[in-house]
Parts: sequence; structure tokens; C-alpha cells
Amino acid sequence: MEAHVLSAIALIVISPFIGSFLGTVIRRLPEKRSLLLGRSECEHCHRKLSGRDLIPIVSWIAARGRCRHCGAAIAAFYPAVELAALAVALWSLAVTPGWIAWAGAGLGWTLLTLAWIDQRHYLLPDALTLPLGIAGLAVAWLIDPGRLLQHAVGVVAGYGGFAGLAWLYHRVRRRSGLGGGDAKLLGALGAWVAWWGLPTVVVYAAASGLVLVLAQAARGQRVALGHRLPFGPHLCLGGWLVWLYGPLLPN
Repeated sequence: MEAHVLSAIALIVISPFIGSFLGTVIRRLPEKRSLLLGRSECEHCHRKLSGRDLIPIVSWIAARGRCRHCGAAIAAFYPAVELAALAVALWSLAVTPGWIAWAGAGLGWTLLTLAWIDQRHYLLPDALTLPLGIAGLAVAWLIDPGRLLQHAVGVVAGYGGFAGLAWLYHRVRRRSGLGGGDAKLLGALGAWVAWWGLPTVVVYAAASGLVLVLAQAARGQRVALGHRLPFGPHLCLGGWLVWLYGPLLPN
């Protein structure tokens, strides 16, 4: 079997296990709990879970979504993250070749985690955004060392652009608009898509946010100008699409 086929199979096989770890990160990181210490346990009866309870997707289906000790329902959050991680890997394999598919999957998994945390907590942890930027520069250098400067400029432009916009908004409106985490995330995305990809990231993110607001209004939810909307998930979606398919205007 050819090496690239084995590589693709390996990525697919490990992705639900990565998703299981991402679920731990999503739950524990905002609470500043250890990601590596402490065994998984039932949230209701607090019985420690064994290996048979921790097989991604399979264990949840086999247990019919319930703890086998106390019978309490296990949130669908866990298989949802595992399936999402698998979807990211398959998407990356479908669009990008060779080792870049692995790099893309790593980007997608990190963006998935950031989006989920921001949606829940209005938080984009530095522990994820800063390493993401460093990884983006490393991948850019491995792909084409000659374009590393453009990716470094993307970091500065992404962070500086949003930080400046946030300062201006606060100056005019006397309240916060964009969070510092959004600026750091856009800077990290600049490391992956270079400066010329950033406008498309912002366009996609704005369009995604607008679609969400219109959908909320259509469902009868109250929508106001000062309504708080986590922008991180939309930036993550925009960055992922630009990484895979490039900017709207070619560089």
C-alpha cells in the first residue's frame, strides 16, 4: 500500500481520538483545570470511566448515550466533537495533499476548539491562539520559505488591524466591541493564510455572523445593535475556508 494512502488512513483513524481530547480541552481549559491529570469520570455519579467507556463515538453509541453505572444521560457533546474532528480530517484530506493534510487537520482541530470555547464562554485562550500562530509560520516556511515574510506580515496585519479597530470602536462608542482574543486569533490566522488572505477571512466571518443574526431574527429571537455575538467562531470558519480554498482575489 502506498505511503500516502497509509498516511490518510492513519489521519482518519486518530481523528476521533483527537476529538475526544479536544472535548477535554473545551471543557477544562476555560476553567483552568489540568488537561492531562485526572481521569475521566461520569458527571453525575463521578465513577471513574474505564477504557471501554472511552472509545470515541463507539462507547457512546453502545451505551445508548447513558452512563453504564448510574444510567444518567451522557451529553451528545462528546460524540459531536469526535465526529467534528473526523469531519475536519476528511475535509483536509479531500482538499490538500500529503503532509499538508496533516498540518491542515491540526489547524482545523485548533479552530474547532477555539470556536467551541468562544461560543460557550466568549473566550479565545492565548494557550491556543499563540501556538497556532507559531505553527502557521512553521508550516509556511516548510511549504515555501520564500513566502515566510508575507506570512509574518499577516501576523502583524491581522493583530494590528483588529487591535486598532477595537481601540477606535472603544474610543467612539465608549464600550468594548472586539475582544483582544479576536485580534490575536486573526493574527494567528495571518500566519497561515498570509496578509493577502486576511481580507477574505474577515469577509467570510462577517457574512457568517450576518447569516446567524438573520437566522436568529427569523426565529423570533431579539436582535439589537448592542447584542453580544462571539466573533471567534466566524473568524475560525473564515480562516479555515481561506486556508483550504484561498482568498477570493488571488495573490
